Amino acid sequence: MSENPVKTEASGRILEVTLDRPKANAIDLKTSIALGEVFRDFRDNPDYRVAIITGAGEKFFCPGWDLKAAADGDAVDGDYGVGGFGGLQELRGLNKPVIAAVNGICCGGGLEWALSADIILAADHAQFALPEIRSGTVADAASVKLPKRIPYHIAMEMLFTGRWIDAVEAHRWGMVNHIYPADQLLEKAHEMAALLASGPPLVYAAIKEIVREAEAMTFQDAMNRITKRQFATVDALYASEDQLEGARAFAEKRDPVWKGR
Repeated sequence: MSENPVKTEASGRILEVTLDRPKANAIDLKTSIALGEVFRDFRDNPDYRVAIITGAGEKFFCPGWDLKAAADGDAVDGDYGVGGFGGLQELRGLNKPVIAAVNGICCGGGLEWALSADIILAADHAQFALPEIRSGTVADAASVKLPKRIPYHIAMEMLFTGRWIDAVEAHRWGMVNHIYPADQLLEKAHEMAALLASGPPLVYAAIKEIVREAEAMTFQDAMNRITKRQFATVDALYASEDQLEGARAFAEKRDPVWKGR
């Protein structure tokens, strides 16, 4: 077992987070708490603009909850730490882009972890499933998220049967954005991250807050809150130097320089 199950590597404004728990990168309580601390620091550190999450090795991204740890006393309903299971899916105020680079088997809570990202890239050998049904439990976060991300009937089939789908099918249903050869996956993830890191961070923050909060609103209510600057990120954007910089750069026919303020 790796002494440190969560590896981080910073590259400019990009933070790469690697789940490294041989043999399968399963998440126990200790690892979930550590992931939450990493993502909280990513959220709060202005030097970081984009995160990449992936799994160590070539076979597993993450199979989710560590059943062996559970058998040894880890409570399924225990304290997963800030951000909930995997540190991402319940982390409040995470208004920066997160890219999942799925490098292999991605199932159960591991699929829920990937669904917490904004963009999902997959290796061509990646596989996806929600096998909780076979152990008599519910894939709780996936039951909330997946029917909103892919066609309802496909999501329900996955939840009801636990069947596996490959990367090609996941892409067909819109679960993943792009498929790459395994040896190119992280390179492509960093290319995407670099593109996002060069963009306007205050706009990304506004997009994420609007998308997140609008889920529970009517269209008109959401639009009213935007136009009245009742979202904190929208208010910050409209009062920012970056808002003026975007207009000036367009008028001067040059690339904008985003400062995040």
